[in-house]
Amino acid sequence: MKSPSPSDAETAAAIDPLRVWFRFVRLHRRVSAAVGAELRRLGLSIPQFDVLSTLTEREGLTQQELAARLYVTKGNVSGLIDRLVEAGLVERHPIPGDRRSHALHLTSEGTRLARAGIAAQTAYVGRTLGSLPPADLAEFERLVLIWRDAAREQATEG
Repeated sequence: MKSPSPSDAETAAAIDPLRVWFRFVRLHRRVSAAVGAELRRLGLSIPQFDVLSTLTEREGLTQQELAARLYVTKGNVSGLIDRLVEAGLVERHPIPGDRRSHALHLTSEGTRLARAGIAAQTAYVGRTLGSLPPADLAEFERLVLIWRDAAREQATEG
């Protein structure tokens, strides 16, 4: 005789959220390392790519706005932007009426590298996450959004 399968409550009780968290963190590290290796072949670090790809979405950001979008401090972005300007990938344009801030714009080479990085990232995601059946991918997205909302709620409470 076949034993009954565990109920949803029994299954949920057996799953340790901390173990799931550690798996997620390790997966993030593995994926970041793989994408980082592909970006290095293009001559980019992950932080450089983050800046370039963000500027493809919205050029003219100030360093402060860019830092907020990347969840880093303005100080962290400052040196990175300096190096990208020196490399000829980003330009600082004056903002009329604001002597302290500059609008950040990609050069043609910055745009080319950003697009190459986005293509490499898209290909990697397609080979990995994109290989999941559509229903699993939809469920994964649903769960990620629930987790994101819970994290946002905790951030506003703290």
